[in-house]
Amino acid sequence: MKPWLQPPRLWVGETADEQPRHATWLELFYDLVFVVAVSQLAHMLSADVSVKGFLDFTTLFVPLWWVWIGTTFYANRFDSDDLARRILMGLQMLAVAALAVNVHHGLGESSGSFALAYTASRFLLVLEYLCAGWHIPKARGLTNRYALGFSLGGLLWLVSAFVPLSLRFVLWAMGMAIDFVTPLTARNMIQQFPPHPEHLPERFGLFTIIVLGEAIIAVVNGVSEMHWGLASTLCAIAGFTTAFSLWWLYFENVSGSALETARTSGRVQILQLWLYIHLPLVVGLAATGIGVEKGILAAGETAVLPSSARWLLCGSVALCYASLAVLHRMGVIFMCKARTRHRLVGMAAMLGVALVGTALSPIGVMSFVALMGIVQVGLDLYQGKPATLTGA
Repeated sequence: MKPWLQPPRLWVGETADEQPRHATWLELFYDLVFVVAVSQLAHMLSADVSVKGFLDFTTLFVPLWWVWIGTTFYANRFDSDDLARRILMGLQMLAVAALAVNVHHGLGESSGSFALAYTASRFLLVLEYLCAGWHIPKARGLTNRYALGFSLGGLLWLVSAFVPLSLRFVLWAMGMAIDFVTPLTARNMIQQFPPHPEHLPERFGLFTIIVLGEAIIAVVNGVSEMHWGLASTLCAIAGFTTAFSLWWLYFENVSGSALETARTSGRVQILQLWLYIHLPLVVGLAATGIGVEKGILAAGETAVLPSSARWLLCGSVALCYASLAVLHRMGVIFMCKARTRHRLVGMAAMLGVALVGTALSPIGVMSFVALMGIVQVGLDLYQGKPATLTGA
């Protein structure tokens, strides 16, 4: 039984250069429950593609994403593969499954259950941080700071489950604010124990794949729910091209170099930009899938793509381009002023179509979005691979 009773280990700091890290089988299994949760959120957005529907989708996406972030950053520094860790990860998966079950009415009748599921996930994470601090005294300052901040945020979510709706969402906002601010108050400690520069980009890439998968699912769902026709087929191809181009633009430019810079130079803000700017990116990627599905379904039914679907598709892709522009400009992914400009032009083009494309057909809108993705990829190919560029 001895191998099953191992305390948390430190993967960062002085040992980071000596221990290569990749996602474990347990982490990959853990990601599966987020595939389901993101899919449930996508279904909720599909049922209401209005501005309110998108805001509701984002409101529930943020705590779900933050649960994944918390577990990922803990594992990045203190992961182990003993019995206790596996059990706690299993309990975390149950909490995320409970979040997924309650997302369809997560801002209404089941919002109390949603809050309790989120609370459970936070207190499980706090327990892991306290355990890590107990076994690794030199990291106790960081683990205690996280445990305190996440406990306060979780407590507000716990209380919110038992108060009226009008106050409940105020407590949610306060709790999320505390959760988001907690890492910002620990910069000196994070500098001492920076994230593993190999493991973290891989984990973020895997979550990006999860949300990009919604666009592929959307293509399949859109085509399977209608008779095959030229318009729907072309829309499906355009939708897949859009997803493929977004994959290309992210993974061709992402690397661990920015995190390595943060580790060696003490520029913790690079790490924090990596973290927070990924939020609008993954929201945009997930919402793009629903926009693609609506475009395919409308192809055989209407001559003009409805405004709500046009804004969802174009606005979501614009959000992706804007996020990538910031990541490029700040050096969180490959630092390149030219690629920053390209992404901003793409964002402006998407918003322009959303604003003035009232007479465009579904295939017209989706073809333009796909073409813009091809142009963005083409510009990157013209410049060359990031490793060969100077970032001018």
